[in-house]
Amino acid sequence: MKIKINKLAKSTRLYRKLHKTIAIVLVLFILLISITGALLAWKKELYLQPPTSKITHNNKTLVPLEKIEQNAIAYIDSLQLSTTINRIDYRPTKGIAKVRFEDHFTELQINCYTGKIVSVKQRTDTIIEMIHDGSILDFLIKNDASVFKLFYSSIIALGLIFISVSGIILWINPKKIKKIKSTDNQ
Repeated sequence: MKIKINKLAKSTRLYRKLHKTIAIVLVLFILLISITGALLAWKKELYLQPPTSKITHNNKTLVPLEKIEQNAIAYIDSLQLSTTINRIDYRPTKGIAKVRFEDHFTELQINCYTGKIVSVKQRTDTIIEMIHDGSILDFLIKNDASVFKLFYSSIIALGLIFISVSGIILWINPKKIKKIKSTDNQ
């Protein structure tokens, strides 16, 4: 039984050392992910995402999507920003189209019935999301392959899995040792 206790004690010491080392290396990243995750969960309440403009319509016909795209490009071009569109979130039932761009965080909200721009805001939540998933580095160096995002996410995920499993082992092993000692004393 003493051999079994020594093995458990030795493995516990190893796991404790690895657990501590990996936790120290990852602590800043874990804090970063936790804080940005909380901000993303509360983005509407904290006004980090521009509120959707209210559009009233009297059964007017919708302007074509091409017109919305042209108006967005013309407006952004007048601001001397990149005109490459990332996506158009088209919401005809709400009467609004949200246009987001590839190379900056501007969001235009365009009336689907008139084609006029009704709101120009920065998408702070998009910046926070990119920090959260590590893609901010890919964005800054213009890397389409998402190498930093994949590396960052994988390292954090593997580290958290290891810390979780080793934490369970560090909790169970002393209980096992105590149980073995108590059965030996009987």
